[in-house]
Amino acid sequence: MLNEALTDYLHYLKIERGLAENTILSYRRDLLQYLEFIKSKQIKDWNEVDRHHIIQFLQTLKEKDRSTASISRMISSIRSFHQFLTNDQIVSTDVSIHIEIPKKGRTLPDVLSVGEVEKLLDIKEDSPLSIRNKAMLELLYATGLRVSELINLEMNDIHLSMGFVRSVGKGSKERIVPIGKVAIEAMETYLRHARPVLVKKNPHETKLFVNHHGKPISRQGFWKLIKKIAREQGLNKEITPHTLRHSFATHLLENGADLRSVQEMLGHSDISTTQIYTHVSKTRLKDAYKQFHPRAQKKK
Repeated sequence: MLNEALTDYLHYLKIERGLAENTILSYRRDLLQYLEFIKSKQIKDWNEVDRHHIIQFLQTLKEKDRSTASISRMISSIRSFHQFLTNDQIVSTDVSIHIEIPKKGRTLPDVLSVGEVEKLLDIKEDSPLSIRNKAMLELLYATGLRVSELINLEMNDIHLSMGFVRSVGKGSKERIVPIGKVAIEAMETYLRHARPVLVKKNPHETKLFVNHHGKPISRQGFWKLIKKIAREQGLNKEITPHTLRHSFATHLLENGADLRSVQEMLGHSDISTTQIYTHVSKTRLKDAYKQFHPRAQKKK
């Protein structure tokens, strides 16, 4: 009874709500932990679960020093699951309805300066793989795509003559993002001189970016790659695959782009998610002011 309901819920997320595979895996991971806790209480039916069981479970997460963000996500997963149980009449009452999500402080994302981005992207194109690396990072910074979106691009998603890329993001939402001249040139070089060499062993591959075997690049492979490139380019910063996305958004806003346009390009469903980049811009302005204004600091 317990397991079957969870299986039905995950099926509902995939078929009826059309959520992305990674999102469903996240729900599954959270709810399997919750399920194991419920089973440990000798409960065999979801109707036996009450609000106190959920609170006890969340307390165990706190005792394991889980972050506020992790606990908040877990509560969202549990609430969504119990809502499903109620709507499908598997249970009579939604016992999660008054469980509140803890407020979390928003951490500002790490961003690179324009100079640091230029340093990162100054890749010597002397092999098919280095040409591909240059094209990938130029496209990432030019569009603000998520890494999952970048590595899942198909050949027919890129339209260089028209200057845009078609991307399918979270929740299978499609969006069109413009590409600048520098990224277009890097992509043209990749498609003309590098990709044909890389796909020789796998000529029918349709993914845009491939590894040396001609197979699609994995998320983990890209993670390792961007860290390696950062080291080689002499950047002493912790760089993640999301760093260029954050930098893309921040630099647009610093140069006068409006928030709605940036929201659309990033594929955010809620503008409040995009607004964090305005805080990043303000922080950077304050830092620049303190550093360069002759009367910003009190003289000793």
